[in-house]
Amino acid sequence: MGKNILILTASARQGGNSNLMARAFREEAERAGHTVEVFDTAAHRILPCRACDQCFSAGRACVFADDFALLSPLLERADTLVLAMPLYWYTFPASIKAALDKLYAFIVGGKTLPIKEAVLLICGEIAEERVFEGAVRSYELILEDRGWKDSGRLVVPGVNKAGEIKETDALDRARALARSL
Repeated sequence: MGKNILILTASARQGGNSNLMARAFREEAERAGHTVEVFDTAAHRILPCRACDQCFSAGRACVFADDFALLSPLLERADTLVLAMPLYWYTFPASIKAALDKLYAFIVGGKTLPIKEAVLLICGEIAEERVFEGAVRSYELILEDRGWKDSGRLVVPGVNKAGEIKETDALDRARALARSL
């Protein structure tokens, strides 16, 4: 039986390297029989969490009207969450961070998400893999906090120009990761 996979992307650049990784992962996951939905956090307006603790009190996950209302039903269907993003200042881009911050709504609202596992796909300009340590550690702490299984990670340093990732083996590795689910 296939999994319900939700891929959160966060690239401000359409057709950029992290989007190409997400696409390769999606295509292979669908080929393997999984249901895949993609939510582009960079193309949506998700406000920061204000810790008002009024989650789910207005008939939606967040009382403030933003695009988290579009994302929350997708989260409620997903058993696998994939974070596909470029590295921004040694961590997650703001758009994906805002979406992850609003997972707080499910905690306050007493709602359990079906997510059981996660995957990290991340790439960036700097060639040294150590610059990804902050993002990777944040990912690990999220897994620990939520009790999610780490079903794989792909860290791709040294890619900057749109499409440059095609000159590496990263897309093949993203496909292999999708097949391993």
